[in-house]
Amino acid sequence: MQKLTNKEEEIMHILWKLEKGFVKDVLAEINEDKPHYNTLSTIIRNLEEKGYVSYNAYGKTHQYFPIVSKEAYKERFMNTAIENYFNNSYKNVVSFFAKEEKISVDELKEIIALIEKKK
Repeated sequence: MQKLTNKEEEIMHILWKLEKGFVKDVLAEINEDKPHYNTLSTIIRNLEEKGYVSYNAYGKTHQYFPIVSKEAYKERFMNTAIENYFNNSYKNVVSFFAKEEKISVDELKEIIALIEKKK
């Protein structure tokens, strides 16, 4: 699974939400920094080449749909981030968020409870 650019990832989030759509449908979902239609079409074709989307052809137009699930991408992205930035340590991940005050004590207790429940 190739890494996506920020713009490609943004487009994938739209396609995951829509489940399928034409370029004009994807363009309608973009609120800020709308690319030109042809630019967006190129980005979507790049996603197809990378194996993230496929399409159904209707004459000269294509209806695109994701073939990589959001869950599969999230798992790959998280595993890579944890490996590259946290020495493959989930403890380091949790410590990072605790130090940055992005996770509360109550949330940590919930996580502990989930872990204990699985034992």
